[in-house]
Amino acid sequence: MTEDEKREYDEMMEDLKALGIEPLKTKNETGEEEEFLLDCFTFGDKEPTILLAFEAIINRSEGCGLFDDSIYVETAEAFDYVTKKLDLTPEQVLVLALTVNFCSDQRIEMNDYCRHLSCTSFRFLPYLKELDVLAERGFIICNRSNSRPTYRVPYYVLEALNDNRNYDAGDIKGLDCQELFCQFDDIFEMLNNQEMTIQGATRKVQTLMVNNPTLDFCQFVNTFNLDDEDLLLLVFFAHSFANNHDDRITQMDIRPFFKDRHIWKSICHELGRGSHTLMRHNLVEFCNDDGFANRNNFHLTFAAKKAMLSDLDIELKDEEGQRQGLMKYEEISQKAMYYDEHTTEQVDELERLLSEDNYQGIRSRLKERGFRCGFACLFYGAPGTGKTETVLQLARKTGRDIMQVNVTEIRSKWVGDSEKNIKALFDNYRRKARDCKQTPILLFNEADAIISRRKEAVEHSVDKMENTIQNIILQEMETLDGILIATTNLEQNMDKAFERRFLYKVKFNKPTLEARRHIWCTMIPSLEESTATQLAQKFDFSGGQIENIARHYTIDTILHGDNANVQQTLFQHCENEQLDNKNNRRIGF
Repeated sequence: MTEDEKREYDEMMEDLKALGIEPLKTKNETGEEEEFLLDCFTFGDKEPTILLAFEAIINRSEGCGLFDDSIYVETAEAFDYVTKKLDLTPEQVLVLALTVNFCSDQRIEMNDYCRHLSCTSFRFLPYLKELDVLAERGFIICNRSNSRPTYRVPYYVLEALNDNRNYDAGDIKGLDCQELFCQFDDIFEMLNNQEMTIQGATRKVQTLMVNNPTLDFCQFVNTFNLDDEDLLLLVFFAHSFANNHDDRITQMDIRPFFKDRHIWKSICHELGRGSHTLMRHNLVEFCNDDGFANRNNFHLTFAAKKAMLSDLDIELKDEEGQRQGLMKYEEISQKAMYYDEHTTEQVDELERLLSEDNYQGIRSRLKERGFRCGFACLFYGAPGTGKTETVLQLARKTGRDIMQVNVTEIRSKWVGDSEKNIKALFDNYRRKARDCKQTPILLFNEADAIISRRKEAVEHSVDKMENTIQNIILQEMETLDGILIATTNLEQNMDKAFERRFLYKVKFNKPTLEARRHIWCTMIPSLEESTATQLAQKFDFSGGQIENIARHYTIDTILHGDNANVQQTLFQHCENEQLDNKNNRRIGF
């Protein structure tokens, strides 16, 4: 500044002081005190708004360097308006205005603030805590997934500011259950993206529960007086099931809810032992895999789903209720089966087909190509060759329950009821196939009576009824979307129409010599190899016949104790098993 300019400036300052206008004093970069005129922002005749105040703050803050409080003095009216409107401090108003100004950027960094203000990172550091407060109150979202946190303004805050109103994250009242779970969805998405802290998520969940006390969900959950940790965990289970259709929560799924790894490990230990608070209240239970409790996976109990989620449009399926009337696969005893080479290949192929992953994939591909997607299988062969037991073992291995058909119950003595019974049977199976976790097997055991040749030129009502039943079954097999297995000893009498509808036809032959020897050893483990070989060579029995003899022998040993001559006793039982050996037939034991 020249001497003339300085003299002119001093004269102007003296004139202003005479008018009562005090200049603002500050220090320059060399430490010398300077005075300058205060150019204050005013709304004037304009209607005050948050956005108008923000605009003034942005204009005045650009390049200010944050050396002093001049920005707050020059725009005091703007700051005063916003602090009262949003219940914020001036420092929070400044960083919120800056964040709104950068709202087109979804990942605002500290450098962006420093660049606008023309200040160093050190000078801006104290403002980071103000950003944290704004994040906790919901004005901004802070993402901490990377080494450097980033910030953004959510759309609903922008909407509120544009409407010149305060955004109150806690004032969410009058929600219905669907809206409540939409809020939960937002919370856990932000938590998963590390855009919300665990404490922030917990506070928001608590606020939602307090502000919507009439909802069945809130009323039910509040009865347990859960602590913050357990409440967030329970809400996560409910959210996963209702919003994400996920009914299997792993230990890793709950990891984000615990900052301390040791606390997370402790919670997992309690869940694995079944001693966690949520499990003691019958809210959470182990998932079930192959009939056994999986202690690493958990889900809501059916009772908890029914109590908490009744207001949502979710079809709750009571798995145990749906399985009523079915033979449960986990209750089927394991049994070794022996077949010839060709039968073994066919049974193994069926086992691979019926495994859930393969079954669903093949079923979908068949549908896409316009083929029927049901699987109808026929097991045929001599009695005692393992047809029925093979169905049981396939069900056990593939995790499928069995719906067994009692043919005699279907064939009612009242004409007309049989047709209703068979239709009701398939309707019931369709419901089970739809609602059960895995499609069950529909088993027609000893199905000779219903798959035999249809009668021609029938006159009697009973014969007409038999043909009608067969026609209904044939129609149902055409549209079958499931698994049907029929067993028969009289395949030669089967109607050709049924034969065409069975995709898999597996013949069960009498066991080979080697298979018979294995069966003898399996049924009577104490049997010597030489005796088993002699029995297998001398008697061409089926597996069922060998099992009968083994049972008979076991009863003998229970009643009379171990026999000194095992071989002779077994040979005698074998002779008695053959019906054509009349001379050796005995009554009783």
